[in-house]
Amino acid sequence: MDVNIGSSTLTIVEGDITKEATDAIVNAANSGLRGGGGVDGAIHRAGGPAILEECRAIGHCPPGRAVMTTGGNLKARFVIHTVGPVWSGGNRNEAGLLKSAYLESLRLASKKGLKSVSFPAISTGAYGYPLSDAARIALQTAVDFLREDPSIETVRFVLFGRPAFETFAEELKKLL
Repeated sequence: MDVNIGSSTLTIVEGDITKEATDAIVNAANSGLRGGGGVDGAIHRAGGPAILEECRAIGHCPPGRAVMTTGGNLKARFVIHTVGPVWSGGNRNEAGLLKSAYLESLRLASKKGLKSVSFPAISTGAYGYPLSDAARIALQTAVDFLREDPSIETVRFVLFGRPAFETFAEELKKLL
């Protein structure tokens, strides 16, 4: 599913983010940047040891922020590591931190001159963020960013499994 936002394209697909050939893929990282389970573990396994080596040199990334490393053995040249919030019922600024994770990733990609970036559904796995709420925040943040900063030509949401894809597609239709 593709939509045009100014001169940029926002795309939603079901797939494996480790296979993306965009300039950067975004990793739903933990704050220690140590790799882990879910998408984080998959990216580290597919990208090889160079990613973890750079993560160790960076050391830490707080929730709502983003840092960049090489893409290692991935098709993407770079990995943007961002830390989303752990869902605690919605009363601990989870929405603000999730928005910031997406926004800081987009700002970093733009600052580095990247033209394309692929996102997973940040915080919706082990961190427990409700999928429809997370999709709404992710998509609204991306649309608002692209309307203000057309430097990124393509933003892709690469979603693991049909339910995640359908939820993002439904939220995008509501948004537009």
